[in-house]
Amino acid sequence: MPLSPNINVMLKAARKAARGLSRDFGEVENLQVSRKGPANFVSNADRRAEEVIYEELHKARPDYGFLMEESGTHTGKDTSHRWIVDPLDGTTNFLHGLPQWCISIALERDRTIIAALVYAPMADELFIAERGQGAALNDKRVRVSARTRMSEAVLACGMPYIGHGDCDRFVAELGRIQGEVAGIRRFGSAALDLCWVAAGRFEGFWEHGLSAWDIAAGALIVREAGGAITDLDGGDRWLGSGDILATNDSLHQTLLARIKG
Repeated sequence: MPLSPNINVMLKAARKAARGLSRDFGEVENLQVSRKGPANFVSNADRRAEEVIYEELHKARPDYGFLMEESGTHTGKDTSHRWIVDPLDGTTNFLHGLPQWCISIALERDRTIIAALVYAPMADELFIAERGQGAALNDKRVRVSARTRMSEAVLACGMPYIGHGDCDRFVAELGRIQGEVAGIRRFGSAALDLCWVAAGRFEGFWEHGLSAWDIAAGALIVREAGGAITDLDGGDRWLGSGDILATNDSLHQTLLARIKG
């Protein structure tokens, strides 16, 4: 899959940030045993990665705006285009020395995501997509799975945790689904969960209360791989609400019905 100028710009920024994050990840294990722990160190690593990505993207496209996890909104002269950036999706995994984390960058034009990149440095997996051009993993086209039976499906989800989410709602949703499927996984990076739907590793993924930077890139990758994306009411407000269901399309309506109860 040939890389467009936009994807090349995103890739340069992601790889540069990944070098720093990978070095920092190597230090986390040493910090786990310290009294202070690695939390402040990881917060600084996250901010440094965002600064690197901002500098690279701004240098290449100086008029574009930004929506970034750490520093928020930056309005550009070109109000049609906006980068949506999560410099470290899976921060809790990173903090605990778990390798399931990634860099996520999306480009929005007139409120439509037109290009996306998700890079997982520890696995050296690069997912990319452009609107109308398909999706790829490490230069090979990807497609969602062809499974049509719930009994064969492996799903991913997000779970509530302290201070975030509705535990009772999640338990009810899980109860309606888990007895019908082959398995449910919770890996802690929404961007990668979406990409794994695109690559056919999962048949679906759902979560409530995510931010735009968690899902903007992964959602386009799913759609360009032939999958379906809606909010959890079946509508198209997922980027704003953060409530998202991504599937291989075949199981979308069934999963949506189970989640809604």
